[in-house]
Amino acid sequence: MLIALHKSTIVENPPKIVITGSKSESNRLLLLQALYPELKIHNISNSDDSEVMQKALKSASNLIDISHAGTAMRFLTAFFATQEGRGITITGSDRMKERPIQVLVEALNALGADISYVETEGCPPLKINGKLLSKEKVSLKANVSSQYISALLLIAPKLKSGLELTLEGEITSVPYINMTLDLLNQIGVKTHFENNKIKISPLERLSPDQPPLTVESDWSSASYFYSIVALSPVGTEITLSSYKKNSLQGDSILSKIYTDFGVETTFGNHAITLLKKEECQLKKMDCELKNAPDIAQTIAVTCFGLGIGCYLTGLHTLKIKETDRLVALKTELEKLGAKVSITENSLSLEPNQLFDLGSKSHVNQGLGEIIGTYHDHRMAMAFAPLGLKMNLQIEDAMVVSKSYPTFWKDLKTVGFKITK
Repeated sequence: MLIALHKSTIVENPPKIVITGSKSESNRLLLLQALYPELKIHNISNSDDSEVMQKALKSASNLIDISHAGTAMRFLTAFFATQEGRGITITGSDRMKERPIQVLVEALNALGADISYVETEGCPPLKINGKLLSKEKVSLKANVSSQYISALLLIAPKLKSGLELTLEGEITSVPYINMTLDLLNQIGVKTHFENNKIKISPLERLSPDQPPLTVESDWSSASYFYSIVALSPVGTEITLSSYKKNSLQGDSILSKIYTDFGVETTFGNHAITLLKKEECQLKKMDCELKNAPDIAQTIAVTCFGLGIGCYLTGLHTLKIKETDRLVALKTELEKLGAKVSITENSLSLEPNQLFDLGSKSHVNQGLGEIIGTYHDHRMAMAFAPLGLKMNLQIEDAMVVSKSYPTFWKDLKTVGFKITK
């Protein structure tokens, strides 16, 4: 579905926006709940990815199709490898069949799993014969995706002797590993992470007095409202719930990063209030995002909308997401007149004056450019805040349901003019 964003202004005192639970936390806890059925979870994400995860874990079929859900592919591969006596094939979309999973498969097979490739070597679909994994030590390349590491850590407490995982090379997205370890700790699993070694002790069952766990709202989803406030006049204010200051999510670094764009974050009553306190004074934003790569698209588009440059690094994992996000960002920003260069690990955006008062730029004419989303929810949502600066069209707009099904409804609530 193609939608049009007509140049908009945020309404004064918009109602509080309730953001769904974190997809990252939800999917980790759903896997732990499958291993420990007595675990109770509140505020589970209503995203497509989490619904796919729940459906797959409850399915009795020997064919599991997770569509575009990359997290589910990694976590479920590890889960089904441990399900003794059950054989399944796990597959996904055409793009999923191109996304690498060899690092995780090799690690699981080294622990005693029986996993083979159905089509392309190193990629899904996978044939998995569930077994009792007999070994407790494995090494893993650490610089590809932290989801491979988390997948192993999540099944580790159910292994007979636990797991000793040695990480080779520079570790990517450490906050996501720490999130997994913290959630394990919260259900009573003993963990130890020092240097490049992680040890997980076995846990047969949960304590009878294990309390329910509540999922914090998704910080990646909050990023789009940070961008909206940054692109709005001084004094603009939006409140989001439910958030906490000591978050497990790496993307919570947003509250610090966006101070450079003039946005102040206030925590209180399980919510955050974003206030455009002052105009952005930066000419160029430099950010190392290896621990929070999912907010790179948002930051790049914010910089473009403010007319400033940016140099974003630590982005090597973006090439294996729903699309090659670096190429997609470059392509779509250049449609709007931006000058962008990319490497395997970085994106550089030159300053621009496209939105100066009286600009005759083509981006302000008609319904505006059509932004391609490449089956990637974050492309659609990252570009949406530009609707405060110009008319814009978003292709395949409902792709947002992958992580944030009510996104367009919530944008209308704060003042965006949107038509189909």
